Amino acid sequence: MPVNEKTELFERTPIPKAVMSLAVPTILSSLVMVFYHLADTYFVGMLDDPVQNAALTLSGPVLLAFNAVNNLFGVGSSSMMSRALGSKDYDTVYRSSAFGFYGSLLCGVLFSALYTGFRLPLLHMLGTDASTLSATSDYLFWTVTFGAAPAILNVVLAYLVRSEGAALHASVGTMSGCFLNILLDPVFILPWGLNLGAAGAGLATFLSNCAACLYFFVLLFVRRGRTFVCVKPSMFGLRRTIVFGVFAVGVPASIQNLLNVTSKTVMNNFTSSYGSDAVAAMGIATTICMVPVQIFFGLSQGVMPLVSYNYASGNVKRMKSAVGFTLQIAAVFMAAATAALYFGARGLTLLFIQNGAVVAYGEAFLRALCLSQPFLCMDFVAVGVFQACGMGSKALLFAVLRKIVLEIPALLLLDRLFPLYGLAYAQLVSEVILSAVAVVILIRLFRRLERRGPARLTGDD
Repeated sequence: MPVNEKTELFERTPIPKAVMSLAVPTILSSLVMVFYHLADTYFVGMLDDPVQNAALTLSGPVLLAFNAVNNLFGVGSSSMMSRALGSKDYDTVYRSSAFGFYGSLLCGVLFSALYTGFRLPLLHMLGTDASTLSATSDYLFWTVTFGAAPAILNVVLAYLVRSEGAALHASVGTMSGCFLNILLDPVFILPWGLNLGAAGAGLATFLSNCAACLYFFVLLFVRRGRTFVCVKPSMFGLRRTIVFGVFAVGVPASIQNLLNVTSKTVMNNFTSSYGSDAVAAMGIATTICMVPVQIFFGLSQGVMPLVSYNYASGNVKRMKSAVGFTLQIAAVFMAAATAALYFGARGLTLLFIQNGAVVAYGEAFLRALCLSQPFLCMDFVAVGVFQACGMGSKALLFAVLRKIVLEIPALLLLDRLFPLYGLAYAQLVSEVILSAVAVVILIRLFRRLERRGPARLTGDD
């Protein structure tokens, strides 16, 4: 297996060039993914039916739960692969990728079965009522009952391909599905097409994820012998070092996303008590805020293979430089994005729906939600560094701090003090505190890493 190109990128390419080589394709795929979410919201919004928009919002926690599996096998396996590459342990790289692939496939099938078997109680738990139950159920029929496995496998395969430095190929796979989704949305959703409403958005998502999976399968076939990503059944097993190494990062990352689902469900239940207009507005505001957040998420995730590799090889100076350069870019971008969203809140909301009550709510929610974005930089980077280094317990600590200790209590308190509008400020409260904690922990972590040599592959450091 030729590794010169990968070694050159991870070990010797100047940091700005290496970071941008890995991050730009990932940012582009994240941005396209945001556009695909925006397309769902935009085209459903063209129906001018708050119930249809509310269906997408209420479905959010279930789709977020996919990320629990994505992170378990995607983040966990890709971190293990990049660290094994840094340690020149190529057998572990192959076996980690096979474990991630087959584990995510099995979990996707199980996810579909569990949702389908417990559909009605789950829909009521999500906050649906008589007016939103049918539309929400129709959307989840395509995205979960049929779509869980391809949705999860698509994301995990992108993680595995990205872990060896092939960020461009990972991004093309993700973007191919997203572009198809954007093209299919108006045909399936709007009256001049199939007129399926929210169900049409779900069907478009299902087909686009299937197309993305097909791209990755073709890519792996074409690059066989030239890639570390392995899907051979013979390489899949429960070898102790592989399972522990993947789960040390993947389980905390998975729990982190389950906590996100919990927080989102709490938010939806609070918002739904104010009616479908408020739910639709919160969904639109959250979707708009996803644009800069996903761009930064692409930046932070794109650079993590470089962090993992140099952590495992003991090159802490290069690792620190990569993290520092990433933070510099992120701070400027997120500050500019916050200003744009705050002052353009009304106009941006009007792009998605013309209903006066929904626009009024959405404008207020968007201005509140965007204020937390500059503080997300430190939080995202800190969690990314912990995952890249196999320090799952630290990543889990941040997740518990954000959702359990800070955000959910803030939702309860702010909704009581400032009914409805206070909900949108809960994230700001939690991120301000968490960013300060992130600075302290990262400084201490880098000081400690400078005193030790190459890292182990399993367990927390």
